[in-house]
Amino acid sequence: MKRNLLTGFAWTASVCLVALSAGAQEQAPRNPADDAFVLIPEAPSSAFVDATATHMPLAPSLHATDSVFIDVDHDGDLDVVLSVEYGVNRLYLNEGGGKLSYQPDAFGDVIHDSEHVRAADFDGDGNMDVVFVAESDEVHQLFLGDGEGGFTDASDRLPASSQGNGLAVGDVNGDGLPDIVVGSTGEVDHGASTVPARNLLFLNDPERPGHFIDATQTHLPEADDQTEGVALADMDGDGDLDMVLASPAHPNRLLINDGEGRFTDESDRLDLSVPMETREVHVLDVNGDGHNDIVFFSITSNNAGWVNDPQARLLVNDGNGRFRDETAERLPSHRFSSWAGTVVDFNEDGAPDLLVGAIEVPGFVPLQLRAWQNDGEGRFEDVTLDVVPGITVGRSWSMGQGDLDGDGKTDVLVGGWGTQARLLLTDIEAYQASLPPLEFLEPAQPRESSN
Repeated sequence: MKRNLLTGFAWTASVCLVALSAGAQEQAPRNPADDAFVLIPEAPSSAFVDATATHMPLAPSLHATDSVFIDVDHDGDLDVVLSVEYGVNRLYLNEGGGKLSYQPDAFGDVIHDSEHVRAADFDGDGNMDVVFVAESDEVHQLFLGDGEGGFTDASDRLPASSQGNGLAVGDVNGDGLPDIVVGSTGEVDHGASTVPARNLLFLNDPERPGHFIDATQTHLPEADDQTEGVALADMDGDGDLDMVLASPAHPNRLLINDGEGRFTDESDRLDLSVPMETREVHVLDVNGDGHNDIVFFSITSNNAGWVNDPQARLLVNDGNGRFRDETAERLPSHRFSSWAGTVVDFNEDGAPDLLVGAIEVPGFVPLQLRAWQNDGEGRFEDVTLDVVPGITVGRSWSMGQGDLDGDGKTDVLVGGWGTQARLLLTDIEAYQASLPPLEFLEPAQPRESSN
């Protein structure tokens, strides 16, 4: 048997040599995604160009759940770290002008169920690090950056695990080091039922920065948390980071920080007028009064039919750390479900605007990303047709933002759940100049004059 294999190999090798000598060099397979057609650029909007086709690695079935923009290699531009559900988390390097290239295995080669990613210099070495939280396999990961685009797996420094669905990073105890909050759920059979779940608080160890102490039992109120989203911000004006929690199963909550990282449940400050299945929470000052307000993005159900009103809700701070639901007079009315959104001043007037993910449920139908423009006093108008390119359609998931193309404005990467993540750049002129010239086709035969 071995002899026959060797004989066959020798024959094959000789044939290959003959073929090579004849100039029949093997060519790489032709990619139907970009082979034998001319790119006809999509029209930009007033604020963005959708640069996905040319500047984003194409992965139309990837579950890109979240992203952060950080400079991983100290080359002066921002790169993108992507969390992936049922996949390996990804690093996209910025080659300049916001053109992203895929760097395989930057975070290992093991598939996890990562829901979110956040970044900070956890160990104080001047390089950005990243943390991921995972749902199904409950493997939270910590990677320390080397400043040259490489990462070391330091996940054993995270002291506990959970079914992670929310994530926030910030200095909650005022020691100058970034801490980690993990929002936990207890879903069984993809949400058919739940078991009790505890959020996690990891305090950065001042004796060993980049190592973490589990302060969950001593610093967080005991509760069945069921948390999908976490926002850290000063909600009562005392200068420390409080915690707003978004829940798919319980009323949303507000935890107040005592200044040393110990939190008390003061959710009675929230005017929760309707039941919600909330997936994400953001904090912003909508009316410019210097006080943080809250926006909740919600769904009607996890694609199980029409259950709750998915209307996004806006709770406005009264100046004393209490929050009134002023949705009806301030936000556009809608019936789509929203798993995520982001706060960005897309018209550069100094007031925070909103980009809002939109999915039709029942059906889980991908829709165009929505844009809601702030009038400066906290009232929002739907300006989607003017601000969002027509091709920016998908099952929009959590969004990363930062200046990728170097024009000083905020670009956005819109995650996608089983649809292509979309890249929105703001330097429209530079993007268009980077494209190859479009040569128009002329009639093959000259037209004969009718005269």
